[in-house]
Parts: sequence; structure tokens; C-alpha cells
Amino acid sequence: MESIRLALAGDVMLGRLTDHALRQRGLNYPWGNVLPRLKAADLTVVNLECVVSRSGRPWSRWSKTFHFRAAPHAIHALRLAGIDAVTLANNHVLDYEEPALLEMLTSLSRADIAFAGAGRNLEEARRPAFLEARGLRLAIVAFTDNEPGWAATATSPGTNWLEVSLGEESLAIVRQSIAAARQGGADAVLVSNHWGPNMVERPSALFRQFAHAVIDAGADIYFGHSSHLFQGVELYRGRPIIYDAGDFVDDYAVDPELRNDRGLLFELSLGRHGVRRIGLSPTIIDDCQVNLAEGEERQAIARRIAALSMEFGTVVQSAGDRWWIDCEASQPQAAVTATS
Repeated sequence: MESIRLALAGDVMLGRLTDHALRQRGLNYPWGNVLPRLKAADLTVVNLECVVSRSGRPWSRWSKTFHFRAAPHAIHALRLAGIDAVTLANNHVLDYEEPALLEMLTSLSRADIAFAGAGRNLEEARRPAFLEARGLRLAIVAFTDNEPGWAATATSPGTNWLEVSLGEESLAIVRQSIAAARQGGADAVLVSNHWGPNMVERPSALFRQFAHAVIDAGADIYFGHSSHLFQGVELYRGRPIIYDAGDFVDDYAVDPELRNDRGLLFELSLGRHGVRRIGLSPTIIDDCQVNLAEGEERQAIARRIAALSMEFGTVVQSAGDRWWIDCEASQPQAAVTATS
């Protein structure tokens, strides 16, 4: 079987000013000139870091600084971008309480957008989402360690909350979830995790060990996000760990040093025997829109992902204005530094 192209992007926040931009500038606006790349992929998956609904009221049961909600037209924006699945295990899907989450789940299902990581109860929140393209069946399992009070229960809506821990209580759930994905006929399993604190450039030792344990449990791809900054990519047992994909679309204030407006579109060549290659396309967010980065911005993002990945022994290769990771390389190669 030929490999498929799987596009992964980090946090997508379509509320607040981005929602206003959708109203004023059209449903394609947030995707900028990245739109053709998203639509060209066989499968596209993002972390949806807002709720999409008309209903609900801002969460008030305990203090929460940010509340992100987009109007229902955001569902159509996702469809126009060719997004096949969203991960919902994060710290914003209950920003407008349970009625808003339930409305969004119904809207996503009607739009034929798969979701994982939140649900009407714990069984649904833990249920893998399945996607198919050209004969390959991909399962998505999504966790978060944010907002433990939002964890779904047997009878109440919420997220698929999981402590990042090497203890058996957490790892048993990971193994069970991956086993359920395989039992559902998955050829490949992607584990998404919205984890850890904001504005952190590198994963902690515990996070690395946990990601390794998830791969050991049978995952083919580890897809992390939450920091608002992209982190390095590690190849562990030949399988990619994207520790943090960074931000993709939002209206957030930009740290002038950490540059959370810089990101990447990860384009994976995925076959039945795993990921062969990861294309890295630098992106930049401006005025609630993502575009492919250009010039020095593009070079700076490429240098940064190359340096962060090399800390894990992962080589980012380049030719001209393209960057990629060869997941099948049998021997380490010297890193190629992006140059202008």
C-alpha cells in the first residue's frame, strides 16, 4: 500500500477575535495560504482549543482566566479547511460549561468531523476516533492532564483526563486505549496529549519518559501540544514523538522573545509500517491568520526545530527551502543548518 499524507497542526483557537475575523473576512480567512496544504493532505488533524456553540455561559465554578468560544460557523471553517478530525482533550472545551460542549459534539458529528478526547461520558471521551484514507485506517486517542476537574465520568460529560505518570494507573489506561484502537481495526495509532504548562521550550524528563512509555505501549505517533511553543521531535524506536506542535491559529498576545506566533505544519508520510518521513513547513500567525513563513522568519523557525530536535538525536535535513525528518534513516547524519 502507498503511504498517505497525514497533516498535523497544533492548537487551533477560533474564538474571540478569530471568531470576529470569520464573520467579517470569510470562513477561509484563518487558514491563509496554508489552506491548499491542509486540503491536499489525505487526512488532517488539529487540536481544537475552544468550544463551538451558541449555548452555554462562561465557566464560573472556579476561577478561570480565559474562556474561548466560537460561533457555529467555525464548524464550517473546519470543513472548508479539510480538517478530518479534532482532538478535544484540552483545557478549553468546557469554557462555556456542559451544554456548550454537548452542542459542539452534535455539530461535529453532523459535519462528519471525527473527534477524540471529550464526550458525553467517560466511555465516549476515551473512545478512539477512526479515519480512513486509501486503505489505511488511523485511530486517534486523546488525553489531557489539564483541568482535572473537567474529567468525564460514567454519567457526566467532560474530557479524557490522564495524569502524566509512569504509575500503573495511568499506563494501564494508555494500554487499554491503544488496544481498543487496534481492536477497532487500526493500522496506525496516534496518541494526542494536551499536556504541561504554557511557554515551555522543552519537555521535562518525566514527559519524555511518559512519551516513551506510550510508544512502548504500541502507539505509532505521539502528538503533543499545550505549551504554545513548538518543541523538538524525537524518534524513539523509529516512531516520532512531537513533544509540542505549538500554536497554529489564534488571537493570542505574542511573547517577543519566545515567539508563540511561530509554528509548523507537520506533514507525515504514513504507511502500514509506520511513519517514513515528516515534512516540516514553518508557519506564522498574524491578525488571526496562519500563513507559510517567509524569509528570515522561515529560516529562524527551521533553525529552531532543527536545534531542538538534535537535542534528542533527531536530524532535520534540508534541501533548498524544504526541511524534513527521515524516520527510516538507519544511521544518524550530520545536521543540515537552515541558511538564508
